[in-house]
Amino acid sequence: MTHSAPPNHREPDREPGPGRAEDDGDDGGAPGRPRGNGIHVGRVLGVPVFVSPSWFVVAVIVTLLFESQVHDVVARPGSYAVAFAYALLLYGSVFVHELSHAVTARALRLPVRSVTLHILGGETSIGREARGPGGEFLIAFAGPLTNLVLAGLGGLASAYLPLPPVARLLVDALTFANLLVGVFNLLPGLPLDGGRLVRAAVWKITGRSRNGALAAGWVGRGVAVLCLVAGAYLSTRTADDGGGVGWLSLLWSALVASFIWVGASQAIRAERLRDRIPGLSARRLARRAALVPADLPLAEAVRRAQTEHAGALVVTDHDGRPRGLVSEKAVTATPEHRRPWISTGDVSRGLEPGLTLDADLAGEALIDAIRRAPASEYLLLEPGGAVYGVLATADVDRAFAGR
Repeated sequence: MTHSAPPNHREPDREPGPGRAEDDGDDGGAPGRPRGNGIHVGRVLGVPVFVSPSWFVVAVIVTLLFESQVHDVVARPGSYAVAFAYALLLYGSVFVHELSHAVTARALRLPVRSVTLHILGGETSIGREARGPGGEFLIAFAGPLTNLVLAGLGGLASAYLPLPPVARLLVDALTFANLLVGVFNLLPGLPLDGGRLVRAAVWKITGRSRNGALAAGWVGRGVAVLCLVAGAYLSTRTADDGGGVGWLSLLWSALVASFIWVGASQAIRAERLRDRIPGLSARRLARRAALVPADLPLAEAVRRAQTEHAGALVVTDHDGRPRGLVSEKAVTATPEHRRPWISTGDVSRGLEPGLTLDADLAGEALIDAIRRAPASEYLLLEPGGAVYGVLATADVDRAFAGR
């Protein structure tokens, strides 16, 4: 149950890097094909919702485990239907948790790209970090608060409503699950919501979001170790009691601990990589470009580039004005014996909006320009309009990662 926003907020399944472009625009609710990991199941309040294939595995496991309790109330095969209904309701609670993050972020005018349900709960992908510690706190706290409110409502319903046995079983189970999810997410370490609260607090005290992220990341590593130790202890106690399922407690705690450790470690790494952004310069990273006409055979274009010690090809019109960029991957993928028969224009990409950048771009401005228009190459122009060179995203990634 996490939320993510580049470049400070990162989840365990994504490594930071400017070449992995993130959309800074307010695309929550924008038309077009949604982007996310998993199966797209629709939109809620304009936010694309995805379900990871791993969710179906967990749904089956939850159904099988909960069926043993339902069987005491409902005979088979009806008990399996009730248990599966519980799995759906459980992830419904997770979805409401994530949606609360999304709604809060949208209220703060931050772009929300997607909500994804997966094996360990869910993730809300936010396109930009909060503008201050107050917004970070509100977004993070919204999720656990929702679960605690649902747990409270479930407790009241169980205590005061005349529920039939099946309904009472589901209400009690969901009450406990929401209480557990709410409390667990308040653990003070990234990538959990409690880690976001730690980040917000340290950010507020020190005035730097970086300090908050690093502190929350290190605390998250400590929480991961404690989760593993607690799981090992519980598995030992279970085995001593003759329960025979000690290995299950250990396996689950190891899975949760690894999730937290990886998320916390990536948050720390992201902040350290972020420190390199001010040193990025389009001019320093640019490749010399050879200007060639579109009808020139690719073999001859490559020969000219080698002669001019150029690392990129720019297609020009008859007046010498740039009209396209030749993809390095396309050239590499073309066998040498075919290059004399293929024109350079056939392996080029037109200069669409966003693919032409100012050669003076550097730091955050350069990263933002790349994120707005993801591509493998960009044409760099001097202030007067002359071609300076070509910027390859792969070169930016290498510089960003210190390679």
